[in-house]
Amino acid sequence: MTIRLLKPLLRISLLLLVVALVSATSDCLDTGNPNLPTVSTPTDTENGETPVYTYEVVNVYPHDHGAFTQGLVFENGFLYEGTGLRGQSTLRKVTLETGDVVQIHQLPSRFFGEGIAIYGDRIVQLTWQSRQGFVYDKDSFALLRDFSYPTEGWGITHDGERLIMSDGTSTLYFLHPDTFEETGRVEVKDDGQPIQLLNELEYIHGEVYANVWQTDRIARINPETGAVTGWIDLKGLMSANERAGSGAVLNGIAYDAAGDRLFVTGKLWPKLFELVLRPRED
Repeated sequence: MTIRLLKPLLRISLLLLVVALVSATSDCLDTGNPNLPTVSTPTDTENGETPVYTYEVVNVYPHDHGAFTQGLVFENGFLYEGTGLRGQSTLRKVTLETGDVVQIHQLPSRFFGEGIAIYGDRIVQLTWQSRQGFVYDKDSFALLRDFSYPTEGWGITHDGERLIMSDGTSTLYFLHPDTFEETGRVEVKDDGQPIQLLNELEYIHGEVYANVWQTDRIARINPETGAVTGWIDLKGLMSANERAGSGAVLNGIAYDAAGDRLFVTGKLWPKLFELVLRPRED
């Protein structure tokens, strides 16, 4: 009689043990359990700091050391360059490998030339304090029209639909490519701090690359939010003894989309560099 009673009791005990084990396993798999560790993802930014990139020089090309570079674009094997200084401002087409100027347009001496952008079959060029820009035929450099804007003109690029312009502040302006009317603007910030002196611009893979005047840094910017997504540190790219005075600062970014090549130069620099970017290891 005792043995007969023990068998049912053992079955009940085993059943209760299985239920308890299943319940415990279910609790451990519950994604809402606050005691489970959070798994970090590759997109997490360590310590909340903006990523910094350094560089590797893969090619060096000659550059006109008399060119006060204000805008730079690469298309179909040639560089297009806008230069500044009153009486010396130009729009030019340059052979990459030799640095030879194969086509040039001289701006009237009252204008201080600034950034350029190629949009379709046109070239758009800004001027500094005259609040006036110019549109040229890309092939002939014939002047097609001019336009005005209410700020200074520094850098200009485009995202395929909008022109994107800087004026030396922390603001990027979006312009209609045909009417040049402002369609929006965004303030550029890094960790909540405005980034002033945004200069020459280039649109690359959904980001705006911006020279920051009088520094050896390029900001990578999300154009929709204005957030700085990364910094490119180009310190040491051009030595001090190769620079023609304090005005010979980093300025000029161009991108070869077909060849995935990044080019940079500076005002009055004798060299233009092709770079590959690398994450900086602190």
